[in-house]
Parts: sequence; C-alpha cells; structure tokens
Amino acid sequence: MEQVAVKVHKKPLTISEPDWSIIEGCQRNDRLCQKKFYEFFYGKMMGICMRYTNGADEAKDILHEGFMKVFQNIANFTPTVSIEFWVKRIMINTAIDHFRRNKKILNQVDIEFAAGEADDDSFGILDELSSEEILKLVQKLSTAYRTTFNLFVVEGYNHREISEMLGVSQGTTKSNLAKARQQLREMIRKLYPKYNNYLDNDK
Repeated sequence: MEQVAVKVHKKPLTISEPDWSIIEGCQRNDRLCQKKFYEFFYGKMMGICMRYTNGADEAKDILHEGFMKVFQNIANFTPTVSIEFWVKRIMINTAIDHFRRNKKILNQVDIEFAAGEADDDSFGILDELSSEEILKLVQKLSTAYRTTFNLFVVEGYNHREISEMLGVSQGTTKSNLAKARQQLREMIRKLYPKYNNYLDNDK
C-alpha cells in the first residue's frame, strides 16, 4: 500500500480528539469506526478544504480523496502528534496534489512582484475579519494566489518550503503572495470599508 508522507510542521495544535478506540477500529478497517471518525472530522476538514478551493463541490472532492488516504495509512499512525494534526496535514497535502496536476495554474509569475517580498507572515487585518468574511475573500483569489496565501499566512510555511511543495520557484511564490495580499486588500476596501483604518496600518 502506498505510503503518504505527512510533513509535521512547527508545533502540533492542542485540539480535541476522537476516542482512541475509534482510531484503533479504523486501523482494523472497522466500517463503523471509520464512519464515526469521518463524522468527527468532517466539519473541520471540510473547512480546510474550502480554503483551498473556490466552491463546495471541489472541496468535497479533495475531502473525500483525503479521507481515503487517511484510512489507507492510519494503520501506521503513532501518537507522536495529535490525530487531528495528522489528518489536517493529509488534507492540505491532498489539496496541493490536486492543484499540482495542473502546474500551469500555480506558475503565475508577475515580474513586478517577484522580488522583495519579506518572509513576514503577518497580515493583521485577518484578526479583524470573521471566518466567514475571510473564506469569502480567499475563495475569490485564483488557485495560485489562494494556495500560496493559505500555505504562507495561515499554515506558516516559508517561501522555500512552499516552492518545494508546489514545484515552483521561490520567485513565483513571492509573486503570488504579494498579488494575493494586494487583491485581498482591494476586495476588503470594496466589500468591507469599515476595515479601511486597519488596512492603512497593515502594510
């Protein structure tokens, strides 16, 4: 059975876990335990997949593919990290694999923005927006911009790591991040003018 390489990045989150007996049942391919496991994580993992797509149908495709990988590999899971952290990594990797199948959409380089972007993961305006507002905005970005923005700002990867994950140059990831931030600021000014004061201080 093919093994899925799951990168453990930074510190595992402190998060709720399903009962260990459910995990053990999934390791034995118990259908009822798999159903309970799926239901336990469905909402959180669907939310992650939605961040990497522009609609529910595409997110569900990634979600279902991700859960297939989870159940194929859960027999090898050991609790060195939380099970939710492990599942989340698989979902993110599945989303990346989904888009790498068409690398052209990840290779949107604008020379004007390809240099000088600092490895600064701050984008303070996000602290002011609700999760629904953020999702609505991020889903309006192109695939390349959305994927890079999520990996850099939300997940905390640096440009070298993202370039390796996506199979593109660091110049491309810097360009895509800069353009994503620019477009998000423009959308926020248009859709949520009440946040303009925060944008003026968040450059």
